Amino acid sequence: MSRTIDYGNLMHDAMRSLIRNVLLDVADNGLPGAHHFFITFDTAHPDAELADWLSDRYPDEMTVVMQHWYDGLEVTEDGFSITLNFGDAPEPLYVPYDAIRTFVDPSVEFGLRFEQQDEDSAEEASEDEATSEADVETLPQTRESELEVDEAPPQAAEIVSLDSFRKT
Repeated sequence: MSRTIDYGNLMHDAMRSLIRNVLLDVADNGLPGAHHFFITFDTAHPDAELADWLSDRYPDEMTVVMQHWYDGLEVTEDGFSITLNFGDAPEPLYVPYDAIRTFVDPSVEFGLRFEQQDEDSAEEASEDEATSEADVETLPQTRESELEVDEAPPQAAEIVSLDSFRKT
């Protein structure tokens, strides 16, 4: 079997590093201007930590909004912890980068989506298809006045595949 370069996973690692760097800057300097984040993550990820009532309410995924009020943002190599306000009840969360499904900053129409594949599908797919590809989303500008939990991720106006930028 010949060795191949796993570009899909390398791209995901680079995108997660981007998220980490953004969060490190926010932890040090706060959110600049109108920037705010919609972060959707897998609540069933083995390393995700959240209150039982939140995991019961959102057994698969949850979108949190980091905007006006947040506390205790700590960024590590593997994930970040933060306390967010859920209906006037502060709740601590720990989100590993591997659990993030989407990261969106609607103030500048920037978004990342990590494609999910289950292990059975990955084994059946060809080598090219077995690695996940990243999409960059262009989203309409929105303004949110309060931190909230959305049951559905933000709707994308246009999704541009990275394949369209590759030289052939």
